[in-house]
Amino acid sequence: MDEEDNATKHVCLTLRNLLKSVKCVTARVRDGESNESDGDFNLPNFWDTLNQAVKAVSQEATKVSLAFSKPPLPSQQDGEQLADSVLKSVLSLSTVYYWLPKSRGVSLRRQVRDATLQVLEGLLQLLEVIVTSPLQSLTQEQLTSTGGVWSACDRFSSLPQDNKAAVLLVLSGQSGIVKDAIEELEQALSEARHPFGDMLVDEEDGEEPPDNQDTYWSERDRGVVAACQGIMKAAAACLRKTTAAVRTHGDADVPQRVAQLDDLVDSVKLISPGVDDLALCLYPPVDYSGADDHVSQLAALMKKVLAVIRQDTPLLQYDWLLLYTGRTHTDEMRQPFQICITFVQNKNNGD
Repeated sequence: MDEEDNATKHVCLTLRNLLKSVKCVTARVRDGESNESDGDFNLPNFWDTLNQAVKAVSQEATKVSLAFSKPPLPSQQDGEQLADSVLKSVLSLSTVYYWLPKSRGVSLRRQVRDATLQVLEGLLQLLEVIVTSPLQSLTQEQLTSTGGVWSACDRFSSLPQDNKAAVLLVLSGQSGIVKDAIEELEQALSEARHPFGDMLVDEEDGEEPPDNQDTYWSERDRGVVAACQGIMKAAAACLRKTTAAVRTHGDADVPQRVAQLDDLVDSVKLISPGVDDLALCLYPPVDYSGADDHVSQLAALMKKVLAVIRQDTPLLQYDWLLLYTGRTHTDEMRQPFQICITFVQNKNNGD
């Protein structure tokens, strides 16, 4: 019995040491830097090797889960070999990730890093479940954790293959967020009515329906909301046009153009939070001061995005960029943008 207890303790110690090692690797991937220059870097070879490394981690996760799902426990030697094999696959994955240089695009690297971290964190969760659960038993939590590792590994097959594709993915996500914010506000406006509008008014007594502007939009509120919707729609149009420009003329091979795409993403990622912040100000009770601030901020963000695009000559083929100088021929953006300018001017004039 003592020999069995000692074997169990040794296996548990091996698992805990493996857990600590994987935590260290995960921390380095989260905070570390990749290669500064590409040198002899080959992108297709990188993806082939990375996918093989991911597959190896998935297989090792399956092995360790099966090894501790039913009796008997692995022997001391088998347990150590299993832990070494798992750690080897983890180190291989992290090493290949570090091959990807910044010169290939920060946006691409971020998405590869996030996917790599998801795999490593899934493996950490699986190991923690095995360590903290009764050994030689397969729990639902262990099954779920194993599936989580598989799911994280499967994500690699849908990752963008270059920086242009990575930027387009970010733009698509931003467009979706802005579209949802616009539609939610429009739906709320269409469904809203005066909370006491269906009450009969005693005209002889000169009574008016009770007033509670904390729960509904007044006519003045609706006028301000309509003006603010203009810049929200302009933001959506800006994202759509930017996406089309990047899709048609974006370049993932020339370092300068790659860096410009990253600069574009850094600016674009601020638009959807700006739209959300503005939308929150427009629900009853309307925050006029907040709406004023966020309209100005959102207009400045769009100008910043357009300024970044102006630096990239091939993207200037789009007439909508004349919006930056106020001479756009694109009705889709001109009218909303001019409405928001009028709103800001009126607010500044004390209207």
